[in-house]
Amino acid sequence: MTAARIEHLVTSGTFSLDGGTWDVDNNVWIVGDDSEAVVIDAAHDADAIAEALGDRTLRAIVCTHAHNDHIDAAPALAARTGAPILLHPDDLPLWKQTHPDRLPDGELIDGQQLSVAGVELTVLHTPGHAPGAVCLYAPELDTVFTGDTLFQGGPGATGRSFSHFPTIVESIRTRLLALPPETTVRTGHGDSTTVGAEAPHLQEWIDRGH
Repeated sequence: MTAARIEHLVTSGTFSLDGGTWDVDNNVWIVGDDSEAVVIDAAHDADAIAEALGDRTLRAIVCTHAHNDHIDAAPALAARTGAPILLHPDDLPLWKQTHPDRLPDGELIDGQQLSVAGVELTVLHTPGHAPGAVCLYAPELDTVFTGDTLFQGGPGATGRSFSHFPTIVESIRTRLLALPPETTVRTGHGDSTTVGAEAPHLQEWIDRGH
């Protein structure tokens, strides 16, 4: 049995909200070993994600939040693999904007643990970018998957509907910056960073929100 590992795909498509549409590149994360895996954010391209999975059993499709660019390929990937789609219930209104006729299969709740390939992913509810945004902390892998909550250089965007800047800063302060500083932050878009690299900027973000 091989040890759990993290694989990374970048898929391209569009993000649409509040009447606007933008071209985006999304990070898709696969956590698993040679026999099983979970996918974090099935973005844009179910074929590419399925190809990366190969013949492994997909245990779950985990949605860090329900903006369309993070969930648009989830139903197609679920149909191909039989894996359940998991989403925090506070993001159902956003989900239904993209998939009005297909609900998620299960809920993510704060503190829940998802097991794959001998490692545990702990769900951290981190609202702000979206009401049901979550991060997934894998201490055995020294990693937190932050979706669009925390990026290299600062918090995720909060200028559109369903988002709130003071809330995202509080989520980052209490949930993410409390993790060990060497923890790698694997984001929904762009480059990875570490908790320790982002922590010094917390006061700047707090001040910006006042």
